[in-house]
Amino acid sequence: MSKLSFNPTRVSLDLGGTPISIETGRIAKQAAGSVIVQQGGTMVLVAVCHAAPREGIDFFPLTVDYREPVFAAGKIPGGFFKREGKQTTKETLVSRLIDRPLRPLFEEGYNGDTMITAQVISFDGDHQPDTLAIVGASAALIISEIPFLNPVGGVRVGRLGGKLVANPTVGQRHESDLDLIVAGTEEALVMVECGAQEVVEADMVAALQFGHEQIQKLVKLQKDLQAKVGRPKLAAQKAEMDQALYGQVAAKYAEPLMQALTMKVKIESYKQIDVLKKEAVAEFTAETPERKKAVTECFDLLKETLFRNCILKQGVRLDGRAFDQIRPLNIEVGFLPAAHGSCLFTRGETQALVTATLGTLDDVQYIDGIEEEYEKKFYLHYNFPGYSVGECKPNRGPGRREIGHGMLAERSLMPMLPAPEDNPYTVRVVSDITESNGSSSMATICGGTLALMDAGIQLRHPVAGVAMGLVSDGEKFVVLTDIAGQEDHYGDMDFKVAGTTQGITALQMDIKIGGITTEILTKALDQAKKGRLHLLASMGEVLERPRVEISARAPRIVSITLPKEKIRDVIGKGGATIRSIIDASGCSVNIDDNGICQVAGPNQEKLDIALRMIGELIQTAEVGQTYLGKVAKVVEFGAFVTILPGLDGLLHVSEMAPYRVKSPADEVQEGQEIMVKCIGVEANGKVRLSRKALLPPAEGQEAPPEGEAPSEPRERRPRGPRGPRRDRS
Repeated sequence: MSKLSFNPTRVSLDLGGTPISIETGRIAKQAAGSVIVQQGGTMVLVAVCHAAPREGIDFFPLTVDYREPVFAAGKIPGGFFKREGKQTTKETLVSRLIDRPLRPLFEEGYNGDTMITAQVISFDGDHQPDTLAIVGASAALIISEIPFLNPVGGVRVGRLGGKLVANPTVGQRHESDLDLIVAGTEEALVMVECGAQEVVEADMVAALQFGHEQIQKLVKLQKDLQAKVGRPKLAAQKAEMDQALYGQVAAKYAEPLMQALTMKVKIESYKQIDVLKKEAVAEFTAETPERKKAVTECFDLLKETLFRNCILKQGVRLDGRAFDQIRPLNIEVGFLPAAHGSCLFTRGETQALVTATLGTLDDVQYIDGIEEEYEKKFYLHYNFPGYSVGECKPNRGPGRREIGHGMLAERSLMPMLPAPEDNPYTVRVVSDITESNGSSSMATICGGTLALMDAGIQLRHPVAGVAMGLVSDGEKFVVLTDIAGQEDHYGDMDFKVAGTTQGITALQMDIKIGGITTEILTKALDQAKKGRLHLLASMGEVLERPRVEISARAPRIVSITLPKEKIRDVIGKGGATIRSIIDASGCSVNIDDNGICQVAGPNQEKLDIALRMIGELIQTAEVGQTYLGKVAKVVEFGAFVTILPGLDGLLHVSEMAPYRVKSPADEVQEGQEIMVKCIGVEANGKVRLSRKALLPPAEGQEAPPEGEAPSEPRERRPRGPRGPRRDRS
């Protein structure tokens, strides 16, 4: 039998103390480009494919699909169906992490369907696969014929004891006060995703610079691979603008279009722009219908040009605000009387109705994947219904954008939640965007802070978020605070910054140009801080600190620590006892492996019932205390007497009476109620009882010390008749 051999090509470098390698030529050789990226025992397979360009479309049809099958970690899927299903939340978020830095870097004019598939094929439990997938997607594209020319590196940055670390391990991430993912080219950063523990702006800039240094190494590695196995690139067909037609459209519509762009109300502005666009198409295609697409492109370019000139040349924004000015605010807390906490947060024409709901351990979300299963006691859900932008669109569940915005807001608020021992509640925050004109995820953060405080959750510090924009012509640039919809659409950057008065808790940045410099990053962060402090001050005027009391509508929760020997008694055989407590009280009762028992009830009265029942079960006998007990079982050496619910003690035969008892059955019977006294509790929890200690001693006999058997007169043996006396003389 002939043996099939492979001749893979492999390049590698050391990053963060562990080698990273990129290999091609072994797996998925029929794809346009495929690689395996490996660090430690974690391996990610990435394959890219493309189709012929599509005619008549005005968008780039790129799809990214990232998967984490659990076999990569040596696990079998839980549940009834033993195979992976739809994308998990994490897989969706990582798909976005791959898409966001790559999309703006394809050659302009290329519009062929492009598919990037990334799959974790091995996970060692230490090295995270998400940044490896970013590197793998870029490497697979750069060696393919797809017109993607500028490789991208992705790296995670942590900080341990003040020292920055590249691609920290899973264990190191738990100790780090910074969890930063950056992606970029050799020249500049193009994407940032970050969660942090109130990191100050200067330290964040240093971390971003450190991340870019690592990215440059990864870019060089990909170029080395491309030099060895890269294929010739396809030519992108960039459409040329009809300059003469553009001049005609601009001459006729520049002034009325500018008036429409600067209208104060978004919906009216958009309607007027649509009217002008239809007029332009009708006028310039009356004799040449085939020019409809060209006229539309000229009109859209004119709109973008007017916007950018307004910012860069005239120094004003479309709505008349200063570059660093926040839109007008209107904030109402306690807006929904039946919710545990609520806030209606309005900033300009962006509005979020945010609620906080407090639940119990029954509401914890369990997350299972290639990593170890863990619990989430705080989660935030973001919804963007069609009516928020005046669209006739049904709600069909969250898309990738909703999941991403929700996770950004969740990451922003998470560091400020009280410690688990100080907050027994499972907390869910829901943000429904009821109006949108930019920065709705930041409105969610502000509204989420106030809703939590309204519910009585003792946040360490309030959190606010602001979205920063950028307009640049390559030489001059302007940073915009609190960007509106048009500024987001036609600007060059969407940089979201969340934090407290002390520092940053989350970042998210996407750009539409080749990258941004440290100078721009520094200015954007400084300007964002000014906007954040303004927002926090305005929020403090409405609700300065969390409510002292938890919402009256929230469940009442008490956590108690059960003695280890009593856990079984509270649960009961087959869970019978704990179910009886739940049925009788209407409360939920949860016990963890450490014996922490959380009891949650709808009101204090029902909570007291459950606590009383549990208290009776976990009571322990006190030495010297008298109890009315019931004889549970009579045995040869005494009787077992139930003195408390679930607690039996031994009444030894020697402690039944102040006289000798021949048989315990002569003194007590099963089911009989008797008074007993606790005379001892052993180290193992066994209880010794005495009935004798409560009875008067027999006549002529002193009562023995507690816990000791009475002394009895010694019996004499009867003697037989004496024999004849022996003569000893």
